[in-house]
Amino acid sequence: MYARSILTRVVIVLFTGACGTSAPTGTPAELTALPRPLTNVESQLVARSNRFTFTLLKRVDDDPSENLFLSPLSVSMALGMTMNGAANTTLDSMRTALGVDGLSREEINAGYRGLIDLLLGLDATTQMRVANSVWVRQGLTADPAFVSAVGSSFDADVRTLDFASASAVNTVNSWVAEATNDRIPKVLDVIRDEDVMFLINALYFKGKWREPFDPKRTVDGPFTPETGAPQTARMMNAERVPIRVARGPASTVGELPYGNGAFTMAIVLPDEGVSLATVVDSLDDARWAAITASLAPQQMDVSMPRFTMRYSSSLNTALQALGMGIAFEDGRADFRQLFTPNEPGPFISFVQHDAFVAVDEVGTEAAAVTTVGVGVTSLPPSFRVDRPFLFMVRERLSGTIVFVGRVARVPE
Repeated sequence: MYARSILTRVVIVLFTGACGTSAPTGTPAELTALPRPLTNVESQLVARSNRFTFTLLKRVDDDPSENLFLSPLSVSMALGMTMNGAANTTLDSMRTALGVDGLSREEINAGYRGLIDLLLGLDATTQMRVANSVWVRQGLTADPAFVSAVGSSFDADVRTLDFASASAVNTVNSWVAEATNDRIPKVLDVIRDEDVMFLINALYFKGKWREPFDPKRTVDGPFTPETGAPQTARMMNAERVPIRVARGPASTVGELPYGNGAFTMAIVLPDEGVSLATVVDSLDDARWAAITASLAPQQMDVSMPRFTMRYSSSLNTALQALGMGIAFEDGRADFRQLFTPNEPGPFISFVQHDAFVAVDEVGTEAAAVTTVGVGVTSLPPSFRVDRPFLFMVRERLSGTIVFVGRVARVPE
């Protein structure tokens, strides 16, 4: 028997702005409650997903002087699909790494099913897409139970493809490009002889600020990174805009809404003289929950940079450090439930993360996780984001963190 690898691709696209679409007329009514309560399993999955956000962020955070952008939700969905082919210790290790230990595979699948349905239907003025696909090498047969599980729980399109064909790479890349509105044009350069399956998750988000910035007020302004020379950045400015604010550990958290307010961008701005790395180290899901619970509405002047960022990284080392190293080991990984007949052999070769984000006067993406807050006292009179910051795009009402990014220097 030869060793066979599974390649898990995670594709994240965040794009907002005026490109190609016109601004909606009027401000949509604010959404104040979810259309239905979360089930117990969905609530647990959101809480575990937010915990995974912070643990993954700290494992990937190897150089705090560099920018970073990823979607822990997308990573967990791609690996959630893959778990449906895992067994025994491999399955347990993946549950531990994703923070969903104690939940059965059926409960995890049901949680993702409900969360996908919830996120896609909350705001008609915001584009939120979730696309999943599984590509199987021609000559192999995906296990029917696996196909059924990823289809019903993740809406995954399972396709057989001749990996040896000259057009195979383009076929996969074309699917990715379409799913991401061409913001990620490709994820594969080559398909190797040992590759037998690709599992791909793509998230696409496009939202417009509920209170857009006036482009005429965007001016050059200083941005001071923790290392390197000071920068001149294009700073967007607005006076007396609605913003929800709270104090975090040695930081101020400001949250700006998109569309009807279901999705927001939460910005964690360290206090003067405090490093972003110090603040990130202090955050976890419980602290973030306390912070978001204490967010209170304010009217403040806001100044923040506009930027575009691309990010690509292998997550192998981070995921191995979180406890799922066995899933990457040839000869030890147990993914016997991926194919029929059910044979051991496949292992995860890599988990690759590709991402794009653009923030401008018309819109941007935002995510948030829970962190401890000490109320909204002693807040600054304005919210000026002129030094390294963390930002999160989140669904406010459920608390789901969709994306997280670090701006150490404004991308040029």
